[in-house]
Amino acid sequence: MAFDLEPWIHSIKNVSSRYFILAGTTFLMFYILFPRFFEKIKIQKIFPKNKNYYRDIMYSVISMLIFSTIAYISFTVLKPYNNINYGEIKNNYLYALSFVWMYLLHDTYFYWSHRAMHHPFLYRKVHLIHHKSTNPSPWTAYAFHPLEAIIEAGIAPLIAFTIPVHHSAFFIFMLFQIIYNVYGHLGYELYPKGFNKTWIGRWINTGTAHNQHHKSFIGNYGLYTLIWDRLLRTIRDDYDSTFEKVRNK
Repeated sequence: MAFDLEPWIHSIKNVSSRYFILAGTTFLMFYILFPRFFEKIKIQKIFPKNKNYYRDIMYSVISMLIFSTIAYISFTVLKPYNNINYGEIKNNYLYALSFVWMYLLHDTYFYWSHRAMHHPFLYRKVHLIHHKSTNPSPWTAYAFHPLEAIIEAGIAPLIAFTIPVHHSAFFIFMLFQIIYNVYGHLGYELYPKGFNKTWIGRWINTGTAHNQHHKSFIGNYGLYTLIWDRLLRTIRDDYDSTFEKVRNK
């Protein structure tokens, strides 16, 4: 298994730049420059302490190194579907289909691995690091214990070995992933009033739902959707009322 340092460093740059640009930009807008402008859509009125930001960034840096390494090994070193012409994939239906597959696969993988992380043993030893941020900020998006970061990164080999995915498709999907992850930990609700009661909004995960999870630890385990939460009745009973309370201000 050959290890080429240059593409590995390139992978680290991709992951870290997405995190720091997106988390940094949203933190600057919502927490430094315009907190009063966005005050009405703040989910928890208090702000985290500086030590929470520093802790989250420290663990996020470790997580990014792990994410980059596992993604690099999955797509570059092991070279799944090595006989596939990725140039052809980009120009047919598989390119579009790969986004649907990655979305559903990641949403399912996250829900079940996340619920597993709430087993008392794994929670105390591993997942507690992420939950130290009971009032999350954009910096919390990648703040995982190294063992949890490895589990989170497990989506990369799952994607790599279940469907031929063009490198650009994986890059775009990972960009979408960090955007939604930062939104989920933003601490502000960006979806409009009544969204949670619409046909589509009922199944979409929101910043309010994930913020409740950080604050109360139980329920709302989903990533992009609330499909598994609603099917398995792990959606919090006070989710809709909390969403409405935030958006009715």
